[in-house]
Amino acid sequence: MTRLIPLAFAALASLVTPAAAQSPVVVELFTSQGCSSCPPADAMMHELAKRDDVIALALHVDYWDYIGWKDEFADPAYAERQRGYAIAAGRRSVYTPQMIINGETDIVGARPMELSKVISDHAGKTTAVTLSVARNGDSIRIEAQSAEAQGPMIVQMLRYTPERTARITRGENAGHTLTYANVTEDWKILKEWDGITDLAISADAPGDKPLVVLVQKGVHGPILAAAQIK
Repeated sequence: MTRLIPLAFAALASLVTPAAAQSPVVVELFTSQGCSSCPPADAMMHELAKRDDVIALALHVDYWDYIGWKDEFADPAYAERQRGYAIAAGRRSVYTPQMIINGETDIVGARPMELSKVISDHAGKTTAVTLSVARNGDSIRIEAQSAEAQGPMIVQMLRYTPERTARITRGENAGHTLTYANVTEDWKILKEWDGITDLAISADAPGDKPLVVLVQKGVHGPILAAAQIK
């Protein structure tokens, strides 16, 4: 059963350059270790993480922590991001599991056929933004160009751990040991970009964890370009 919650209560090293005018499809999964309907969607992320044409990101939310199990991977900022998507789309509630594809299309629960079609639809679209990302020691060089004015765009960077395992002893998933793919962390906004001038910035990224850079129309609008370094 998909878990629904009103917004008012939701508060409780290599070079990667996408082909010109194309970009990997970004799938954000809002999930929780405390949600009994989430494991099938979590399992789908393992397959998505293997694809070169998809950037799969698991964002663990904290609003189910009160029902008996605190999600150790959760970040309140991810619940806030999910609420922002809901407000932008005119929805009055948030839920888990939910997938947001390229910041535009949402899918309830684990629906592989529907997800496959949505990914295919987005993969066939072109974008005016090209993006390249290169690692240089403990920093990342980010360059982007836009073929047309896009208005304010938000350049974001995040890290992820490709696989994390949790042994859950309480709550709806008590007794299960679950493995999660591409668990997201350290999500930050780097810059607002007008798209008129070319973008060329550097950002600190110590260590060798995979990272993703997104160029998004506002914070909760369509994702116009994405690149990752695994």
